[in-house]
Amino acid sequence: MSISRALGALTALSGLLLACSPAGPQEAAAPPAPVSSGPAVPTNASFDHPLPAAPAPRSCDIATMSTRDKLAQLLMVGVSDAADARAVVADQHVGGIMIGSWTDKSMLGAPLADIAAQSGPLSLAVSVDEEGGRVSRLAGVIGSQPSARELAETKTPDEVYGIALQRGRAMRGLGITVDFAPVVDLTQESAAIGDRSFGDDPQTVTEYAGAYARGLRDAGVLPVLKHFPGHGRAAGDSHTGAVSTPPLAELQTSDLVPYRTLVNQPPVAVMVGHMAVPGLTGGEQASLSPAAYNLLRTEFGFGGVVYTDDLSSMAAINQQYGVAAAVLKSLQAGADIALWITTAEVPAVLDRLEQAVASGELSQGAVDASVQRVAASKGPNPNCGR
Repeated sequence: MSISRALGALTALSGLLLACSPAGPQEAAAPPAPVSSGPAVPTNASFDHPLPAAPAPRSCDIATMSTRDKLAQLLMVGVSDAADARAVVADQHVGGIMIGSWTDKSMLGAPLADIAAQSGPLSLAVSVDEEGGRVSRLAGVIGSQPSARELAETKTPDEVYGIALQRGRAMRGLGITVDFAPVVDLTQESAAIGDRSFGDDPQTVTEYAGAYARGLRDAGVLPVLKHFPGHGRAAGDSHTGAVSTPPLAELQTSDLVPYRTLVNQPPVAVMVGHMAVPGLTGGEQASLSPAAYNLLRTEFGFGGVVYTDDLSSMAAINQQYGVAAAVLKSLQAGADIALWITTAEVPAVLDRLEQAVASGELSQGAVDASVQRVAASKGPNPNCGR
């Protein structure tokens, strides 16, 4: 070996020994500048215990979802607070949560964003009943709004669009993605609907409800037209008991008129109400009636997401069915998303739905079609691939 090569080897060996020796005090050395292009790598990792592999990107392929997780995407449940929401999303993988009058509003904003970030492969839908007037769950957060009736009497459709756009942006900033509004019912006198309606003229309701829906849509919030096929002139209030509408033939020239236009202005969803419709549903509530969903899908050509009204607290339903039975009947009838207001029933509901799919009571094909519509309404999950 030459002298120069020997000196080089000694130099390298001394450098290696220095690198492996304990570090002494570094009084004058400044800490290295942080590197923003990637995570820091530990410098003292043992080669006998290699670093764990980085987590795989979150799967975004709904075809790989289990049947139970697909069914969970078809549920929208009310939550009481952030802890309640976090648990039902993390443990049960529900597709949507609802902010109600009973919900602790401190969960909106950053806490809700953190909860939504845990969802996948589909984004979490977050809904609210924010119509303005007497049905306003966020008035204490984003301010109040006049009722639909007052808006139609005092504002132009363009002004109503601006109001909905502003409120939609405020909701979106809080993490809300779905608003159960506008009301498309026709009425002047109904105690259940009353001033929640833009009026009793089909053209007026179409114009004003359309403007409101467009404002929400342009703000990034999915509008939900309600209550198909028309609660405005129904006898009674579905919150307190069974109700019946005028016959279908009469609804075709009145209550159903706005839907013919508005369901063709996507993206938009529809909520089916708890009303028996003579000539259509017999004695069954529309929300549980295949004929009602078939009317919406076939005659009206609607291909978007269809919600039920609340299946747990409204007497038109809960006087006849428990939550699990009502959810199953609604999905069998053609609903895409079953809505109710508490999380406690979710495990039992999913158990019952899984049994129904396994036994053929609920079609796997129908479940898959609903999941596809739900996925289309949500758009890409920004957390996928991370």
